[in-house]
Amino acid sequence: MFQITNQGICFKVKVIPKAARSKIVGWEQDTLKVRLAAVPEKGEANGELIRVLAEVLEVGKSKVQLMGGETSRHKRICIRDISLEEVEKKLKSTCES
Repeated sequence: MFQITNQGICFKVKVIPKAARSKIVGWEQDTLKVRLAAVPEKGEANGELIRVLAEVLEVGKSKVQLMGGETSRHKRICIRDISLEEVEKKLKSTCES
């Protein structure tokens, strides 16, 4: 699910663009599923994904990095300057609410 690397804590994300509103849906095996209100054009969905994750994890947007899958629904994200325990706790509480 999570991988600790030199870039930070990395994990896979599957995005569903053009949703009614942006929100984290939950886990689908080892991939975090996120609905995004943005359209997948000109990087809008990627920007919205970074904004949503930064807000949920309570880190600055500069700490959330898109490592792969820029034009795909399946992406790889790395978060810097946060502990694995914090990431797990904040994502879990978001998925349950």
